[in-house]
Formats: sequence, structure tokens, C-alpha cells
Amino acid sequence: MSESINAAKISIIIPAINEAENIKKAIATTQGSINIEVIVVDGGSSDDTVAIAQSLNVKVISSSPGRAVQMNAGAVAASGEIVLFLHADTCLPTGFDEMVRTALQQPGIVAGAFKLRIDASLLSLRWVEWGVNVRSHFYQMPYGDQAIFLTKTVFQQIDGFPELPIMEDFELVRRLKAKGRITIISTPVVTSARRWLQKGVFKTTLLNQIVIIAYLLGVSPARIRRWYRREKFKKI
Repeated sequence: MSESINAAKISIIIPAINEAENIKKAIATTQGSINIEVIVVDGGSSDDTVAIAQSLNVKVISSSPGRAVQMNAGAVAASGEIVLFLHADTCLPTGFDEMVRTALQQPGIVAGAFKLRIDASLLSLRWVEWGVNVRSHFYQMPYGDQAIFLTKTVFQQIDGFPELPIMEDFELVRRLKAKGRITIISTPVVTSARRWLQKGVFKTTLLNQIVIIAYLLGVSPARIRRWYRREKFKKI
């Protein structure tokens, strides 16, 4: 098993809608790696996202909008034995391919993700990073912006991402934890600070925690999504 994982092809799946400003940089961090493919799943962009991705010689497919729907579509199109889900505003570290294969060789490991770094210098964001990394390490609860990866076989066994309008990564990780351990690679991915800067670090962090609590209390994902989007884009 370890030998097959060591030689396994990695399919990097990037869901995108109107990510022309970020997609080139994200794809660039996948280049120079061994035995990988990159699949950009466009959910109906009205900017140059598709043209930019096509110019970089990666596979581009279309699907209905929705991160879970797009990532599941990418997994269906993937030819790799390992699937890695990368947000379009997140960059992978150098040597990620070897790190991923090594991580999945460990006994009892069913999936993994990376530590998180946010690309802005605010001290408050260092606290956010600390909180994310503590949660990920001790509770094995990484979120989607940490580049979750697993074998395609395991992904299929848990029926992929639940096609929810929000919290799809949270629910995927819960399913994975029922199957085994989730490892966190100590080298971080670097994600955009845009969502924290748009609303403010404290308000964004508080909003995210409220969303999680509401979901755990049984509030429907559709209702949470409507409320989350209204709060996210409300003028301060």
C-alpha cells in the first residue's frame, strides 16, 4: 500500500467563480511537482478565470455553482489516486506533493491538510492562525482553506462532499474522523486575507463561530447560508 501511495498521482481540484485575480498564483504553486494534474472547476465565472486557467495548460471543466458541487465534479473528472482540494485564493508550499504522499502512508491516517498562514501582517491575524492551527492539530478539524487531501477511494467511500450550501468541509471532516485520523502537515499553505479584511478580523471570526454553533444546533445549512451572506456583505 505504501509503495502505491508513494507513486500515486495527485489530482488538485480548484473550485472557482470569478477568481481571475487569484487563480494564476494558486496554479503556479502546483507547478514543478511530480505526477500531478490540476483541474479547475468553474462555477460560471463572468471574468477571465476560465481563460487564465486554460492559458496555463490545466484541465478546466464547468459545473453548477456551489463549492461542494464543484469539488465533487472535479473529483469525478480526476484521474489521480489522491485528490487535494485547493481554494483558488490559497497557495501550496514547495514540495507539497512529497509531503502529501508521505502523510498518507502513515498507519491509521485517512486524510490530511496543512497548517494555515494568512497573507497579511496584522497581529490579529496571527491569533486567528494560532486558533486555526490549534483546532486542526488537537481536534483534527481542518477546514477547506487548509487544502484537505485524501485518497480517491476514501473520498468515494464517504460519498464525497455533502452538497450543502455551506459547511460542506466541516461535514466532510466529520465523516473522515469516523474512519480514522486526520494529519496536519506542519508546513503551511498561504491563504488570502481578503475575507478577514473585508469585514474586520474580529467580526469575521465571530461570524464564523456563530455559523458553526448554528449548524451544530441543527439550523438548516440553507438558512445559515442566507444569513451568512447577508452579514458578510452588509456595509459596516
